Amino acid sequence: MRVSLGALGTQFVAAGRRLVDLAMPPACMACGRPVAESGALCAGCWGRLRLIERPFCPRLAIPFGYDIGPDALSAEAIADPPPFARMRAVAVYDDVSGPIVQALKYHDRTELARSMAGMMARAAADLAEAADLVVPVPLHRGRLWRRRFNQSAMIAAEVAHRIGRRHAPELVARIKATRRQVGLKAAERAANVQGAFRVPAEARFDLTGRRVLLVDDVYTTGATVKAVTRALLRGGAVAVDVVVFARVVEGLG
Repeated sequence: MRVSLGALGTQFVAAGRRLVDLAMPPACMACGRPVAESGALCAGCWGRLRLIERPFCPRLAIPFGYDIGPDALSAEAIADPPPFARMRAVAVYDDVSGPIVQALKYHDRTELARSMAGMMARAAADLAEAADLVVPVPLHRGRLWRRRFNQSAMIAAEVAHRIGRRHAPELVARIKATRRQVGLKAAERAANVQGAFRVPAEARFDLTGRRVLLVDDVYTTGATVKAVTRALLRGGAVAVDVVVFARVVEGLG
């Protein structure tokens, strides 16, 4: 019986995962309870995860209580239009989605990036066809050295693979070390990231005329994503769409 190298590789990966699962039994991404496979939610957390599904604002992914029309925008999008064209989010940021994001970012649960990316690729399915490049929100080299990885880049690489687009983390750089955004008010967040991002001169050729899908883990006030979007547009991108795992929705906790 012939077995292809690809099939053998798949079998080795599956065997490796089984060994990992024996050493570290799969746990719910949010609460840590045992689950059948890695990168899954237990039934309780899945039931409490507040997915952002239609109807929602196509510009800011703010969920609507009822359907007000196919292209209806939220009051926030009308009053303060973001520089990006469209945004999609998997879920409302809360006590289910929040621990998933924090586990990846602060507790080295890097295996979660794959599952998060899968959900984000599905949420952004209608953006994928228009995207030329997938770009993560970059970390400053000092923070990258301390953290050892950029969670947004890990997610973006997997999103790019799933939608069949090029992952291009080199197209925008964080040139200014900034304070952590946690705990800052909206105006402070905007000031904190002002001038923090730039498209390197050597990247402009690859970026010019392209539509970018920008990837981040959380959208709070949008200060960081907006600053990166402006840098990409100044660098030659024709448009920027955004996908995040979770977004804060005022009034929903």
